Amino acid sequence: MLGTVDEIVFDCADPVALSTFWHAVLGGSEPTHRRAGWSYFDTPAGLRVAFQGVPEPKRVKNRVHLDVAVDDVPAAADAAVLLGATRQGLIHADAVGTFQVLLDPEGNEWCVVKAA
Repeated sequence: MLGTVDEIVFDCADPVALSTFWHAVLGGSEPTHRRAGWSYFDTPAGLRVAFQGVPEPKRVKNRVHLDVAVDDVPAAADAAVLLGATRQGLIHADAVGTFQVLLDPEGNEWCVVKAA
């Protein structure tokens, strides 16, 4: 083993706004705005999620995204939309489970998922 995950960091235009959105999705400690261009919070599971301001906009599909486990995919997707997310396509279901692809307020892809 080389190491352990210290935190997951999103590059973004507005760290304060995006940390507030993701805190509403994941819960945990209140967001900390450590300095201009850097915010973070710790999830109930102990993972730190951080947001780093960068000047360039998001241009292409993420190569990595978060899957957020939920009890009810349609209800969670509806709640996420009320927080500022956007649905990307339809809900998908198969023998493994159900998921809905969403975009956060800056266009980062993520999914609400429920195993079968």
